[in-house]
Amino acid sequence: MVKLAFGSIGDSFSVVSLKAYLSEFIATLLFVFAGVGSAIAYNKLTSDASLDPPGLVAVAVAHAFALFVGVSIAANISGGHLNPAVTFGLAIGGNISILTGIFYWIAQVLGSTVACLLLQFVTNGKTIPTHGVSSGMNAFEGVVMEIIITFALVYTVYATAVDPKKGSLGIIAPIAIGFIVGANILAAGPFSGGSMNPARSTGPAIVSGDFSEIWIYWVGPLIGGGLAGLVYGDIFIGSHTPLPGSEDYP
Repeated sequence: MVKLAFGSIGDSFSVVSLKAYLSEFIATLLFVFAGVGSAIAYNKLTSDASLDPPGLVAVAVAHAFALFVGVSIAANISGGHLNPAVTFGLAIGGNISILTGIFYWIAQVLGSTVACLLLQFVTNGKTIPTHGVSSGMNAFEGVVMEIIITFALVYTVYATAVDPKKGSLGIIAPIAIGFIVGANILAAGPFSGGSMNPARSTGPAIVSGDFSEIWIYWVGPLIGGGLAGLVYGDIFIGSHTPLPGSEDYP
């Protein structure tokens, strides 16, 4: 059962909430700077050659490491979402209000955009790579791919960070979350780009001015994140004996 709560203006503009938005902005900025930066660095080293297997591994590892750090540094303040799809999946399960979630989205997209602007500046105007489905794939296939891999990400978030019965597993949540993102990029990178994150895709799209396929990276991840929130939140957490709520996600 969907457990959406709209929330209140007072809660969404409290000092605690404002600190959470700033935390999401900074953590997302650092994550996108490293992730997109790794793709720019690869293009520079290979003179803009097509992505090869070593390059895919390097980009996947960069995203995994950066997300591990980003979640870790924001977990105690904002919960370390860094991703509108994660925020939406948690809202579906009643772990964050809709109003607060909207401000999380704004902070995340702004963080991603500023990261890309900084990358463009410090690399002397290098092209900011954007997400897009590969040749031979259609948009629907790209959406389905993003649904699947984002479901895996948000399901992992629920299992390792949100579930009140996670116990000591919550300690390794940032590692598990980083690992699933790296693994999914290895699997989906050559096909849909392996975004799983609307903010990660939107920042480059804004800076490059290319919005041709951005809808894929909102529709797919939001559906996948929402389904994960429904499945884990309703079937697994919903069947638990009530326990104190998670401290990792507001």
